[in-house]
Amino acid sequence: MLYYLFRFLEQFGIPGSHLWGYISFRALLALILSLVISAWVGEKFIAYLRRKQITEVQRDAKIDPFGVKKIGVPSMGGVIIILAILVPVLLLGRMRNIYLILMIITTIWLGVLGGLDDYIKIFRHNKEGLHGKFKIVGQVGLGFIVGLVLWLSPDAKIHENVATERQGQEVVVTHKTEAEKSLKTTIPFVKEHNLDYSDLMGFFGKYKNAAGWILFVIMTIFVVTAVSNGANLNDGMDGMCAGNSAIIGVALGILAYVSSHVEFASYLNIMYIPGSQELVVFMCAFVGALIGFLWYNAYPAQVFMGDTGSLTIGGIIAVGAIIIHKELMLPILCGIFFVESLSVIIQVWYFKRGKRHGVRQRIFKRTPIHDNFRTEDSQLDPDCKYMFKKPHGVVHESKITLRFWIISILLAVLTIITLKIR
Repeated sequence: MLYYLFRFLEQFGIPGSHLWGYISFRALLALILSLVISAWVGEKFIAYLRRKQITEVQRDAKIDPFGVKKIGVPSMGGVIIILAILVPVLLLGRMRNIYLILMIITTIWLGVLGGLDDYIKIFRHNKEGLHGKFKIVGQVGLGFIVGLVLWLSPDAKIHENVATERQGQEVVVTHKTEAEKSLKTTIPFVKEHNLDYSDLMGFFGKYKNAAGWILFVIMTIFVVTAVSNGANLNDGMDGMCAGNSAIIGVALGILAYVSSHVEFASYLNIMYIPGSQELVVFMCAFVGALIGFLWYNAYPAQVFMGDTGSLTIGGIIAVGAIIIHKELMLPILCGIFFVESLSVIIQVWYFKRGKRHGVRQRIFKRTPIHDNFRTEDSQLDPDCKYMFKKPHGVVHESKITLRFWIISILLAVLTIITLKIR
């Protein structure tokens, strides 16, 4: 809203009003404002949660050896994150931008879905929360809407990158003059750098383009659901999910910025996406909100984000990557989320496989994988065979969290440099 106000005032020569035309100014302002809101509102909201006894009521000591200290810690802190994102974005963003609108819808949609889950856990005293099928329906519904909008909206267009060889040595990358709908997405470690979904549906013949868009919508649903659940699984230690997600947000902000800048897009040989610069404002608000939240969520946590925060965070990351056509780079960028989800899947599969043969067996001591590092051998089932029992002692969760952050930083750097590794 303020963007339009100051752009209007610019025509009257109001000093400083021209600054609102610079994406860097609005993005950094969003970062600062979101951080301040998250830190300032956080203190008051935590006090409110304590008064209303909206707190953690139980912890499984077998899974979390430090859990006793966390009983009574306020939950649903994701509300702080959502508020600290939306206020700066609504004030500083260009609200006519289709990409920004999709990000706002994603934040509210998954915030409500996660909030319902936390409400059932806390107020209905049902530790299972919202039934899994309703979560999946909510995530699939959001993915369907995002995919459909990107398919049908006339504003969701890109300038495809075209490499032209000159003098047989130097390769100059240009972009198509006309913006157009495209099913191409960036794929790492490949020379041409792009994958076209319609090419995968070539067996449909003349209908391959329509089939490609259907595949894109299905892919969008899958990515939103997978990343959202991955972030939810990663939210098991103080500061873990917030820190990892802030690092991922920085990387996505960089990718959005280079995608919105024709010269950087040309240099990196990626698609030029007009309008994606507004994602930079959103991602800066996202990172600022998470850093401010870490002020209270770092060990020992004074508040937990709950599913209100973790589901929303995962959805924001997924939709942001889809918008800038970088969803196939998420297995690298969100490697922590990917491994957390994979550890649960293979643990369940391996256990059921053994059960069919009358054998109790597991791969890890506990999953998601971060729980494996804080489980004592004495807590294990003596009748169960474990493939991996290391480490044998308990690693303090603050050390586990910090190590996961370091891995996330390395993965974020790797994701960015893959744009030049082909």
